[in-house]
Amino acid sequence: MPRMGYTILAVIIGVVSVFGIILNVVVIVVTLRNRQLRQPLNFALVNLAVADLGCALFGGLPTTVTSAMGYFSLGRLGCVLEGFAVAFFGIAALCSVAVIAVDRYMVVCKPAGAVLFQTRHAVAGVVFSWAWSFVWNTPPLLGWGSYQLEGVMTSCAPDWYSRDAVNVSYIMCYFMLCFALPFGTIAFCYTRLLYTLRQVAKLQMAGSGSTAKAEVQVSRMVAVMVLAFLLTWLPYASFALSVIFIPDLHIDPVIASVPMYLAKSSTIFNPIIYIFMNKQFRDFALPYLFCGNNPWATKREDSDVETTLTTVSKNNTVSPT
Repeated sequence: MPRMGYTILAVIIGVVSVFGIILNVVVIVVTLRNRQLRQPLNFALVNLAVADLGCALFGGLPTTVTSAMGYFSLGRLGCVLEGFAVAFFGIAALCSVAVIAVDRYMVVCKPAGAVLFQTRHAVAGVVFSWAWSFVWNTPPLLGWGSYQLEGVMTSCAPDWYSRDAVNVSYIMCYFMLCFALPFGTIAFCYTRLLYTLRQVAKLQMAGSGSTAKAEVQVSRMVAVMVLAFLLTWLPYASFALSVIFIPDLHIDPVIASVPMYLAKSSTIFNPIIYIFMNKQFRDFALPYLFCGNNPWATKREDSDVETTLTTVSKNNTVSPT
């Protein structure tokens, strides 16, 4: 690839990494400084920010440096460590997204009093996301699979290219349990959530239009969540499976790098979609980004309905936040 191509890639991943670090640090700091945000339902959101921050620090910044140099300069040990770090934090982030979906499903869709979402549930979800990621990213360090250079050879990841039976078995398990399973969980939970909101809207349609408005807002947020998940991770998973199942397939290294950059861009998308679309959190966070000002601050009218995925109360009504 021409030298200018490496420079462009370095600029892109550098910008993504810097903004990802800033946004996720703001998420963590704001949550720690404001008691109102330290609720069990926000634990998975903060955990997602921590995972994205790790991915940006240990994956995005090294890739920026190696892309600027035009080659991977960290050696074999650096490749293994960088590949493990990116995969570890990346899968932890994916699991956090699935845990968020389960959290919302438990709160919104379960009958009144059936499930009381408490701190222990939130902590269990956080622990699970890290434990699951560790379990499935450690095998390459022990000989089942491996971490190798990918794309234009400026970053490392699980070895998608080897057709060795042992490596293929690892990649298949990795795909099913670290991508297909989280996505299936997300799809099921949010499908049930939207169905519940529609049923509530039908029951309350004669009362007022606030429920219908809430349903539209939640539907929009859910659609953005699922689309962002697919945009950032589906190309990467599809690329890996294509290389494994089609032995004669040749993909240009530059094109092969695109899915990797999309996956790493989730460090920006996640805090924006999952947290900054929440009005309560946005009101606390934006002053940190705009030197004490909140450009989106408006005088709230009585008829306005701000909603999040937790605004269905236990008596099956949608309540404004």
